[in-house]
Amino acid sequence: MEILRTPDERFADLPDFPYAPHYADIATVAGDPTAGTLRVHYLDEGPGDAAPILLMHGEPSWCFLYRQMIPALVAAGHRVVAPDLVGFGRSDKPAAQGDYSYARHVAWMSELLFAQLDLQRVTFFGQDWGGLIGLRLVAAAPERFDRVVVGNTGLPDGSAAPTDAFFQWQRFSRESPTFPIGAIVARGTAKGLTADVIAAYDAPFPDDGYKAGARAFPSLVPTSGDDPEAPANRAAWEVLERFDKPWLCTFSDSDPITAGGERAFLRRVLGTAGQAHTTIATAGHFLQEDAGPQLAQVIVAFIDSTRLAGA
Repeated sequence: MEILRTPDERFADLPDFPYAPHYADIATVAGDPTAGTLRVHYLDEGPGDAAPILLMHGEPSWCFLYRQMIPALVAAGHRVVAPDLVGFGRSDKPAAQGDYSYARHVAWMSELLFAQLDLQRVTFFGQDWGGLIGLRLVAAAPERFDRVVVGNTGLPDGSAAPTDAFFQWQRFSRESPTFPIGAIVARGTAKGLTADVIAAYDAPFPDDGYKAGARAFPSLVPTSGDDPEAPANRAAWEVLERFDKPWLCTFSDSDPITAGGERAFLRRVLGTAGQAHTTIATAGHFLQEDAGPQLAQVIVAFIDSTRLAGA
C-alpha cells in the first residue's frame, strides 16, 4: 500500500486554527503487523481529565471544520478530541481508492479512539461520514459513550434509497475530471466561505494524487441491501435502537443531502425520547461552518441538562 503524507508546511498559518497537532501510529491492516502503520492526526484540547467530546468530520473536510466550535466547548470545561479520518487532514493518505473501505475506516478509528486513546464517558458528535463511522463505534462499544449528538448524517443499511442529490454527488466524485475540495465544502454551506478558508480545506491535498480517499468515500455508502457493509450497519442499528442514554438530533434546515434524516433516529433510538431536538436554521450540509458557535452551545446545553438528569 502506497502511503502519502501531506507536508507540514501546508498547514502553516491557517485562519483561526491555532491548535497543536497530535499523532498516533495505527495498523494499516487490522490484525496484520507486517502491513505497516499509518500516522493518524487528532486534536486534543481542554482539560485532559475531563470527559471528552468526540467530534468526527466527514467528506471531504477535516478537523479544521470544528475550529469555530472548539473554543466554546473548551470554555465550558470540556476536553475536545477531533481526529482526522485516514485520507484527510494531517492523517496519512493511502494513494489508491481501492485501499479504502467502510470497514477499514471503522477499524482505523476504533484503534485510535479505543485502543490507543481509550476514550471513556464520551459525548459523541458526528456529521456526514463522521456519523457513518462514529455510530458504528457507538454500537461496538456503547458503554464508552454517555450521550450522542448527530447532525446531517445517517447510518444507511441499504433498505432505503438515498436522495437524488446524493446520487448526483456520488456520480460527480467518480466522474468529474477535477475534484476541488475547498470549493466542494463551500458549496455545501449556506453562507459561503472566504478564500482563506477554502484554501485551508485544500491544504491537505497538494495534488490530485492525495485525493483517493475523498474520491472513494461517496461510493462506500451502502445504497442497496447487498452492499458489503449493509449487514454490519443493520447489526449496528439493533444496538442503537436499544441505546437509552441521551441522544440529540441537530440537523440543519438547508441540506438537500440529509434532509429528513433525523426521522430514522427519532423513530428508532430509545434515547431520543424527551430530548430537546434542534433544527439549526440557515445552515447547509456543513452546519459547523454556517452555525458552529450555535451548535457548540447546543451541545454544551445538552450535556448540562442530561448531566443534571443523572446521565
